[in-house]
Formats: sequence, C-alpha cells, structure tokens
Amino acid sequence: MNTRKLRTPGTIDRPLHHDPMNQAPMTPSRIEQTARTSDAMASHQNRNHEMQLMPEALARAHMQQRLYEAEHERRASRLIAARRLQRRAERASLRARRALALAVMQ
Repeated sequence: MNTRKLRTPGTIDRPLHHDPMNQAPMTPSRIEQTARTSDAMASHQNRNHEMQLMPEALARAHMQQRLYEAEHERRASRLIAARRLQRRAERASLRARRALALAVMQ
C-alpha cells in the first residue's frame, strides 16, 4: 500500500481524511457559482412576481367566497319559499276536502 501522503485533495469517494472536521471544505466551481446566482436571481424575480400577484389572487379568492355565499343564500331562500308554498297548498287542500265533505253530508 502507498504510505506517502497524497498532495491532491480527496474526493467524495476517497476523502483525504475520514474525520469530517479535518476534511477540506468543498468549494464550488465558477460554473456552479454562476448557476447558483442565476438561479437565485430567477428565484428572487419569481418571488417578486408572486408577491405582486398575491393581491390579485387574494381578491379572486375573496370574490369566489362571496359568490359561493350568494349561491348558498339563494338556495336557502328558494328552499324557504318552497316550504312556504307547500304549507299553503296543504292548507288549500284541507279546505277543499272539508268543503267536499260538507257538500256530501248535506
């Protein structure tokens, strides 16, 4: 086995030292740094764009909620009106039965 020290830094597969505290810090290459900065700028611009669109999304959600509530109110009022008409029809039916019964009895 080769006992002399290697002058080249270790790799991920073969680290120079097995102790994590003694390992050389990994420095990214220039290509990785430019990719990271461009990604950071794109992320920053995307975040700014999202922040600008947040009031619009909030207004859209608010309007959707109000439309849902209005539809719910319309359904409730239709149900109340239908029950009222049903009770009125039942009372008219009872009056008609009574009038028919009185006419038959006489």
